[in-house]
Amino acid sequence: MADKQEWWKPEAPWPKREPGGKTVIVTGARLIDGNGGPVLDNPVIVLKGERIHAVGAKARVQAPPDAEVIDLAGCTLMPGMMDCHIHTAMFNCMTFHNHRVAQWEVMPQLQQMYALFHAQHCFDMGFTTLRDLGMNSSRGLFTQELCAVRDSINAGIVEGPRMLIGGFTTITGSHLDLIQPRAMPRHGFNNADGPHEMRKLARLNLLWGCDVIKTCASGGGGTDKEEPDIRNMTQEELDAAVDEAHAFHKAAAVHCFTTNAQQMALKAGADTIEHMVFSDDETIGMIKEAGIPVTPTLSHRTDHAIGLRRELGTAEFVLTKLKTLQPHCYNTFQKMYKAGVRIAMGTDMGFEPRFGTNAWELEIYVGLGMTPMHAIQTATKNAAEAINLGRDLGTLEAGKLADIIAVNGDPLADIRVLQEKNRILMVMKEGKVYADRRPGKNRNVVQTDSWKKIDYL
Repeated sequence: MADKQEWWKPEAPWPKREPGGKTVIVTGARLIDGNGGPVLDNPVIVLKGERIHAVGAKARVQAPPDAEVIDLAGCTLMPGMMDCHIHTAMFNCMTFHNHRVAQWEVMPQLQQMYALFHAQHCFDMGFTTLRDLGMNSSRGLFTQELCAVRDSINAGIVEGPRMLIGGFTTITGSHLDLIQPRAMPRHGFNNADGPHEMRKLARLNLLWGCDVIKTCASGGGGTDKEEPDIRNMTQEELDAAVDEAHAFHKAAAVHCFTTNAQQMALKAGADTIEHMVFSDDETIGMIKEAGIPVTPTLSHRTDHAIGLRRELGTAEFVLTKLKTLQPHCYNTFQKMYKAGVRIAMGTDMGFEPRFGTNAWELEIYVGLGMTPMHAIQTATKNAAEAINLGRDLGTLEAGKLADIIAVNGDPLADIRVLQEKNRILMVMKEGKVYADRRPGKNRNVVQTDSWKKIDYL
């Protein structure tokens, strides 16, 4: 990408406040800083405004006497987590009875409100950054609506996580096109065929404000009557989409289920490869050598997720396909991890599972042999570097933005504590506390658990 060159240092995709601000001290029992080194006992983090000023052991850090103190005794402090592959605007099992009905009954305006609601659930659980890789709707591509959700959070109109938005840039009849029913009328310029149309669609998404061009080089697992090994575009089309992203100093994320698709993405210069499904040693070696991050998205294909999809009304053909893909996903993850491929956490959360349960993905990684520390890094340092925010996020060290979560427990001893809301005692983004569940406190991003499923059966 162009932003890796020395002459260009991009601004962060969110408004920056003036430097300075009040001094705040955050203390806890232990610190996981995201760099993978030893855990620091009795840490002190000194904040000045939205950024970290100093980090160290209590005995070594000089704390100003008049600073505000946030005491998180007994807690593990760690960087805010990130989900690098999520679809907040999809009709999720937590808010809709049947995704097929919802696609027809729910207007895009309400779908946009649910996208915000879903993002807030993730934020409440310590995910301070989401890379939403796009959606479409019954009225066309959903890029503008998702960019508006991002912008409303950045403007302080509503509370939510930091969001990067992807714009679907794919061919007619692609996997991403088939997220919507085949019979649904397509409104507007939603798909492109040939490299010239692909450039136009990419430029349209970029005009609407997307941060990432999301494209698709193979079939997928979660849609009807489409096999994973179907090629979704030619090399020339893929090259055009990636080139347009880079021309505008944006990233390109490529959906790849097959080794052919992975090699196409490498040749095009993709910034991230989405999903771990089929693989071979040669292609894994190529990905490792290129240093391109891969997002596994394993929770999307577990038995639990397949069960939720069945309750949502998913066709049996799709459920069978997801189950067939499952062992390939697990095997590829283990091979890529062993080979040293850069892994950035992504769930592909959409129809299922519940938004806010993102950290379940980390439990799957650990169950497949990844160390808990490495699993945490996939959602912190690795994730920040994968989405080009490593200069500001991903680790707790001086100069970085103060995205900090406090966990009542030790995720290195039991990674599952990151899935329990009552264990996520504090969520801070850019030095501001958004969730505070310490004893005597009751500050949440989502204040109600009484929402209704509103689609009609």
